Amino acid sequence: MNEHNQPLVAVVILNWNGKHWLEKFLPSVVAHAYPNQKIIVGDNASTDDSISFLKEKYPAVQIIQNTTNEGFAGGYQTVLQQVKADYFVLLNSDVEVTKHWIEPIIEWMESDEKLAACQPKIRSYHQPELFEYAGAAGGFIDKNGFLFCRGRVFNHLEIDEKQYDNNLEIFWATGAAMFVKAKLFHAVGGLDATFFAHQEEVDLCWRLKNAGYKIGYCGQSTVYHVGGGMLPQGNPRKTYLNFRNSLFLLFKNLPLHRLPYIFLKRTALDFLAAMVALKEGKHKDTWAVFKAHFSFYILLPTMIQERRKMKRLNVFISDSFHKGEPGYYDQSIVWDFFIKKKRKFEG
Repeated sequence: MNEHNQPLVAVVILNWNGKHWLEKFLPSVVAHAYPNQKIIVGDNASTDDSISFLKEKYPAVQIIQNTTNEGFAGGYQTVLQQVKADYFVLLNSDVEVTKHWIEPIIEWMESDEKLAACQPKIRSYHQPELFEYAGAAGGFIDKNGFLFCRGRVFNHLEIDEKQYDNNLEIFWATGAAMFVKAKLFHAVGGLDATFFAHQEEVDLCWRLKNAGYKIGYCGQSTVYHVGGGMLPQGNPRKTYLNFRNSLFLLFKNLPLHRLPYIFLKRTALDFLAAMVALKEGKHKDTWAVFKAHFSFYILLPTMIQERRKMKRLNVFISDSFHKGEPGYYDQSIVWDFFIKKKRKFEG
């Protein structure tokens, strides 16, 4: 099949003062191109010399410049409104891709009209034998709304021994290397800029599932991710965004009759997490958890409008948060990990 018969794939890298990442990892993206592909760098108002570097070294790469730093969610949302393609690939700037990383995913997605988004296997760049935190071998969600992955439960990373080389329907695909059908991305409203960063891709995937589509993990494609490029693990700002955005995620996507029960449980569990952080002397993290809850309630009117927007877009077709739904785990991953000492989840 020649490139004219293949879908157009736009690999879109969001950049903010990341010239060093572009220097290091853009060569692999260029070297391992798909036959019908364009590479785009969306720049979030960088103040380094990223733009001049791209224009000099990679004149074939399209540049779309945002006027302000809109974060991951808002930045991509603005950029992707200006991109025409059949598929978007949201690729972090700190990701090294491999030969034929695109082909198996596009082939699978083309074969299934209901497969809306997909991710490759994500391995650690610095410890390549390990899965990487952000995505690993596909994203899952437990009965309390906690997110985790095959290959990575909380901070425990497995060695990749080809145990997850299969293709599998999952709950969410990582934004570090997410393939998504462009028309479906737009149909469900794209990324929600309110999230700024963290879990916005889970929100997108959940809306796609609620609209009746599927999310996939492709074990035949591998990329290597540095991770922590925007905010490293243990950063109080990251703690704040993760806890706040988790509440956004649940409120936006759960059916109304499930909200009170799940929210009561999550509030109790978040309070427990804050007390553990306090006991460990992580006072900034403790405050970050409480600040996240305050911020959520301040922004609750915005979230109510988002729910109404989803209804207008006919997203709430099905309840994808239930036993038997691909990617949903009807037990507590917190209980499994901290009480039962389970370190693996095989799906």
